[in-house]
Amino acid sequence: MAKKQKEQKERKIFVLDTSVILYDHNAVNQFQEHDVAIPITVLEELDNFKKGNESINFAAREFIRMIDKLSENFPLTDWIPLNGPTKGKFKVIMNTHSMVDAEKVFGEVKNDHKILNCALSMKEEAKDRKVILVTKDVNLRLKAKSLDLISEDYETGKIKNLDMLYTGRTLVEDITTEVVNEVYKDNFISRDKVFKDKPLANHYYILKNHKNSVLTYYNPNDDKLEKVDKIGAYGIKPRNAEQTFAMHALLNPEIRLVTIQGVAGTGKTLLALAAAVEQKRNYLQIYLARPIVPLSNKDIGYLPGDIKSKINPFMEPLYDNLKFIQSQYGERDKEFQKINDLLENEKLVITPLAYIRGRSLSNIFFIVDEAQNLTPHEVKTIITRAGEGTKIVFTGDIFQIDTPYLDSQSNGLSYLIDKVKDQKLYAHITLEKGERSELANLANLLL
Repeated sequence: MAKKQKEQKERKIFVLDTSVILYDHNAVNQFQEHDVAIPITVLEELDNFKKGNESINFAAREFIRMIDKLSENFPLTDWIPLNGPTKGKFKVIMNTHSMVDAEKVFGEVKNDHKILNCALSMKEEAKDRKVILVTKDVNLRLKAKSLDLISEDYETGKIKNLDMLYTGRTLVEDITTEVVNEVYKDNFISRDKVFKDKPLANHYYILKNHKNSVLTYYNPNDDKLEKVDKIGAYGIKPRNAEQTFAMHALLNPEIRLVTIQGVAGTGKTLLALAAAVEQKRNYLQIYLARPIVPLSNKDIGYLPGDIKSKINPFMEPLYDNLKFIQSQYGERDKEFQKINDLLENEKLVITPLAYIRGRSLSNIFFIVDEAQNLTPHEVKTIITRAGEGTKIVFTGDIFQIDTPYLDSQSNGLSYLIDKVKDQKLYAHITLEKGERSELANLANLLL
């Protein structure tokens, strides 16, 4: 009996905010043996998100369906088993009144304050248990703490230590001259002549000694370190070792999934697009997509004009990269005209990400730009759409987040880099050296 009471006391109650559900519609199942409570206000807010094609609309619909199924034989205000005896239970909190009234404290009637009141009422109701408000809204967490309510970020899918995030490349110094010479002579070297243990699949190395160096990557299929040559694509040539590695991954047919992370001006999108156009004959189509994150997070419907006029401002950076590739050739060159033909014949399609969701992606070279503005679930959804012959490239800067409730540790790009490393189909490279211009480098360095 005492043991049962102790277990009951240790089981926490997590109250979930709307932002958590929109980030991960399966969040209620991520709290192990603990119980989960959903404020009624959250269900009301989710109702406003049901319509639409964005991932948040999908998340709202999926969560509502799941709650409906789970509560089939129970009232929502009772504790309902989530998944058998080992999992916790969930309920909907109807009571928004408590001893401390958030609406009076903060002097405003709004949904955030109703959610706070639900959490406070749950805390009063379950005096013998720890009640924790879980939200991805930093401001709401601060308000909760000011009311002596424990509040946490939703940690599932969050990278613990960004300093340890995989970079995809390593500088190895004090390599013998014999090793470097053998790589230059044979274009490869047996892995055990350089490393005792097997490296991560498709990891890139700069092997350096006091005289010279050589660029290599570990081929997991042959257990060899192979020489990486500085190869250009459609007039775009790598300007440093990092870009050389990125171009190698983009042009390697054995690698079907590539991530390129780096600050503005490092050449992420340009390299990916140049590699795609270079390999246009190997794919039915090239898709270049990006998530639309409007200013102030307003829907694009408020912008004037037809749908094309609304979308063009968000797609302009992609056209800029395409024009730069085109500018490597004269207007009379066939390569220049070929890009125009690709666009006109829709062999190359520049589009918002929402427009290709749900489509089957077979024999497609698919570039997802600004991938740091995607959730882990969105990234998974995109990759699971890949059919035979498709290559997917995610590019972005994990420190430049424009989507609310995402940060450098919880966005889909960071999550993907952390989870998929050491897979034979995957390669990653972090670009650090800016190559856009001296002025752009100055801004990145000093501002």
